This record gives sequence, structure tokens and C-alpha cells, in this order.
Amino acid sequence: MNLSDFSQFEPLNALEEQMGIPRDHYGAFPQTIHKPRAWILLPSGRRLDLLDPQPYTWTHEDLAIGLSRTYRWAGYSKWDLPLSVAQHSLAVLAMREAGGPLTAREALREIAHDGTEALWGGWDPISTIKPHLGPAFVQLDRRLQTAVDQRYQLPAWTEESYALHKHADRLAAASEAYHVVGWSRTDMRESLGITLDPLDVDPLTLPPGMQPWEPWPPKLAETLFLKRLTELLERAARDDGARELAQAFSRLPEKLKRRYCTPPTGNSLTDTLVYVEAGDGSQSLEGVIVDGQRGPDGTFDLDADFTVFTTDSNPAGEFILINGANCDVEIL
Repeated sequence: MNLSDFSQFEPLNALEEQMGIPRDHYGAFPQTIHKPRAWILLPSGRRLDLLDPQPYTWTHEDLAIGLSRTYRWAGYSKWDLPLSVAQHSLAVLAMREAGGPLTAREALREIAHDGTEALWGGWDPISTIKPHLGPAFVQLDRRLQTAVDQRYQLPAWTEESYALHKHADRLAAASEAYHVVGWSRTDMRESLGITLDPLDVDPLTLPPGMQPWEPWPPKLAETLFLKRLTELLERAARDDGARELAQAFSRLPEKLKRRYCTPPTGNSLTDTLVYVEAGDGSQSLEGVIVDGQRGPDGTFDLDADFTVFTTDSNPAGEFILINGANCDVEIL
């Protein structure tokens, strides 16, 4: 039977009639048109459509597993194992943090900068091949990056922040080429076009039993990446809380705001966010310290009296005077 005659196959037609599928005005059954899709089944059991990626399709564990099993440098290494993108991402983050503190979302932007490579299904094409993959690849990669940006609420790059990121990324690449893959310094410059000198010291804290620059086993890379990602997400949640407190404070009357010497900025790197619980456990609150005595190092003395601005009980915000000596105080 020719393919063109398949619509006339009577057993199929009888089945479609039993299912109640109506014929068209020519007496034939309509042909089913499937939406193009490209499914990946993730370790969590969820499915990711590469052609239409949605930001909450994957779990954090899926991302960590994917990046720990996606390899840099086409999977080649002078060590027993190749270098994972998870380990590379942690190294880039460490280099950026060495240059100064980052907000939680800025740090998430660093650690997730190659997140699409895990979602592609574990593929990190070498940079020089990417221009030859065509506009379709670029379009699909942008869709995946948009999903990653939305999932982790990543801030847009500024010209300055992107330049700092690319320097760290290229410095990581130079160090990997030399210490991990085995390129000589001369060949790095002449063959790879890498002009940065590799670092001497591994920017990552060495896990037990590992040598500097040694690629981690996938399970170790997965565990350490997921741990750092989880920490940053928790910090990001605190940042969101700090921002909400600052917004509530900004809506107060000017005369009231001027009574307090340290108005919240919405940045957890500069604001002092605290969890306070009464000594007998009867009451607790979360908020930001806006006034109080400071110690010799300039930080608030949590054993003295201080004032906390909180929205726990009142969305408009209220000020609570805390006697630190009679409370359990934890900086968030």
C-alpha cells in the first residue's frame, strides 16, 4: 500500500469512526498535525521541551546533575577525568567574588552562566565552533537562556558587570587550558588565541583527597554545585525580604524616618537583617536593624538595645525596640 493510500485503510477508518472522530466534507478523516517538540527526560522525571523551554520545568538537582556531567574542552583532559561545567562555574564564581562582594542574584548569574549547556542535554561546544552552528542554534540557545534567567530571576548584564564576568570566564579558560588540558603557554597563545596568563593557585577550596586543578568526579561536582546554588537561593530570598523592608520603610512619613540613623537600603550586603526570638520563646520576628549601639568594629552590638523595623505583623511596617541581652538574635 502506498503512503498516499493510507487514509483509505478501512480498519483505521472504522476505528476512527468508533472513536467519534468526524469526517470532513470530502468524507475523509482529518490528518493529525503534531506540534514540533524535542523532549529530554530529566533525572527528576520531568520533561524539558528544547523547542519551548519553560522556566520551572527542571529542578535544581536536575541542573546540578546536568552540569556535573557536561564537560569542558570537548571532554579531554590530562587527568583521569574531564572537567565538568559545574566545577568551571564554581571557579568563575570564586574569581568574581575574589574581586568584591556580589549580591545573591549577581552570584546566581555567575554560577548559572553556562546553565543552558546542561539543558541542551550535556553539550558544551568549544567556542570556536559556535559561529558555525547557524542562527537556529543561536535562537534555541537564547530561548533556553531566557528560561534560566526567568527561573533564577537573574539581573540583566550591565556593560561593567559583563566585562568583569568575561574576564573571569576567560581567566578560568586560560587556567583550565594549562592546568587541566595540558596546553603549553606558547600554544595557548598561538593556537587558541588566549592572551591571559593562567592562575597559579586554584581558586576553589580543595575537597578532601583532591589536588589543585584536578577535575572532580561527577557526583562530587554535582553535590558541591547544588550546595552553593542552594545557599545562593536562600540568600536571594533574604535579599528579596530586604528589598521589601526597604520599600515599606520608604513609604513612611519623612519625619518618622529621620528618627532612625540607619535606614534600610534593600541590599543584604549592607543591611543588618536579623531573626529575634524572646528568651522564653514566646515571640519572634524578622526584620532589619535601623538604630542601635555599635561595637568597635562598626557593627551593631546585639547584646545591647537596638531597634528593628519589621513587616511581620503589619504590612506597613513597625518599629520594635529589642533588648538584645534578653533575646536570642541571629543575623540572617
